[in-house]
Amino acid sequence: MTLNTEERNLLVDTLRSYCDQKLPLKRKLELDARHEYPADVIDGLFKEVGLHLLFLPPECGGMGGGAFDIYRVSEMMARIDLGVATAVLATFLGTDPIVVGATEEQKQHWMGRIADEGLVVAYAVTEPSVGSDLGAMKSTARRVMEGDRVVGYVLNGEKQFITNGGVAEITTVLAMAPDGPSFFVVEKGTPGFEPQKPEEKHGICASNTTAISIQDVQVGVDRLVGGVEGQGLAQAQKVFGYTRLMVAAFGLGAGVAALEKAVEYSTIRVQGGGLLGTKQAYTHKLLVPAAVRLEAARSYIDFVAKRIDEGVQDATTEGAIAKLFATEAGKFAADCAIQAHGGYGYIREYEVEKIARDVRITTIYEGTSEILEWTVARDRWQQHLKTRGAVWTDAARAMSDLAAKHPDVGAELVASSLRAVGSVMERARAARLTRHQHVLFRLGELVTRAETAAAMCRWALAPDHDPPRAPAETLRAMARINARDTLGFVVDEGMKMLRGCDAVDPAAVAEVARSLGVEEVWRGYGSQISDMDLVARSLTGLELHGA
Repeated sequence: MTLNTEERNLLVDTLRSYCDQKLPLKRKLELDARHEYPADVIDGLFKEVGLHLLFLPPECGGMGGGAFDIYRVSEMMARIDLGVATAVLATFLGTDPIVVGATEEQKQHWMGRIADEGLVVAYAVTEPSVGSDLGAMKSTARRVMEGDRVVGYVLNGEKQFITNGGVAEITTVLAMAPDGPSFFVVEKGTPGFEPQKPEEKHGICASNTTAISIQDVQVGVDRLVGGVEGQGLAQAQKVFGYTRLMVAAFGLGAGVAALEKAVEYSTIRVQGGGLLGTKQAYTHKLLVPAAVRLEAARSYIDFVAKRIDEGVQDATTEGAIAKLFATEAGKFAADCAIQAHGGYGYIREYEVEKIARDVRITTIYEGTSEILEWTVARDRWQQHLKTRGAVWTDAARAMSDLAAKHPDVGAELVASSLRAVGSVMERARAARLTRHQHVLFRLGELVTRAETAAAMCRWALAPDHDPPRAPAETLRAMARINARDTLGFVVDEGMKMLRGCDAVDPAAVAEVARSLGVEEVWRGYGSQISDMDLVARSLTGLELHGA
């Protein structure tokens, strides 16, 4: 189920209006400097705006928003303040095990309370020495028996980096029960359930992050989510499809906010006798590359969100690609924005240094970039083996067909990229290169770049976008720029891997490079500067001097 366009736009506009009033720049900077959680803002987002209802099904009083709705709202929140956005993400995270795994009775009780009372929720999964390997967690849930009947559990353990940990009314806690990992609902104030002092973080300082000590916490059997032990990892896996899309949208939104500030600065700052936005040395290094990566990220997020809403059961790989590409693009854009402001970018009042600190966490939480590289590589490697490489030839053929109809979006270059990924994987298979962990991770990066570029070609040809995007001419120029950069990256990194593992004899380097598409790289770079000129003018509204 999804909202209609009018409902979604009303929610986004209400959110923006509320935060403009409650979170002006001065207050955002104060919250950041004080590492202060804005309880009044979060309370208002839930009880006045009703934002928490987006994540809940209609039968429990929610809006029943779909993946596309969550993407749009998450992006807007990140553009406003990523710390506040993270607090809302945590409530969604904490609620979702109940949404996907609870019994009907549990859903009615807990989701009804969350909807009616606007409760802040936390999701307690991560542990100090475990990280992303949930199966290795040490928190335990010991059964409490009356005869041969389970009547409750005693929880023990330590949780780390829990967003909303010190402020949540209820927390969903993952612990190892006798029959396997299981989620339990724990209410604030339960004896033995003790949040620790808030962490002082590098960024997202407006979010509350704590460790939680769990010492002999007693809960009734009715607090076992789903009523059956051992379902926790499956429930957590179902959460990832949405939450990784949310964090991808966070990376996108923060990156867009940083880029907008850099673009605005370029239209008022005079240097060397002219506005910075009129100079290729500025626009083509600090604005255009960031804008292109962010647009590519948006194209893939849009693609994944619509697939989920269409009912695709397993979007794990696509969600990983979306998060990996978008969060790295957001980090890149924020860094470019600091550089674009020069010394002012390093000063707090211009906000871009805050955005850069905030967006950094998006490449870490909900799966680090490295974990996502591994996830993407593992899944696509299995497909490569299963199809004997047809997964890449089929994808390349689809791009070539697109290029035959629309030769102006770089689709043929993307087809070459996909064929190159397939060639690198096949050579890696023949030489058993995936025994090198580094190679497997880098393959994930190649796949991510190539598949995102394919999505961007289709995106540039779409007749309309929600929200409205740049003119069609600009989007097509962006797609061409991205296609060129992607092919160059895939060929270069592919050759580095093959030569780095001595899988290619020195005498055969030129032949292998040609087979990967190195000649297409250089042929494809025609008109690159004019395309960058076009994008720069579209961003700033200024004419480039000497272009």
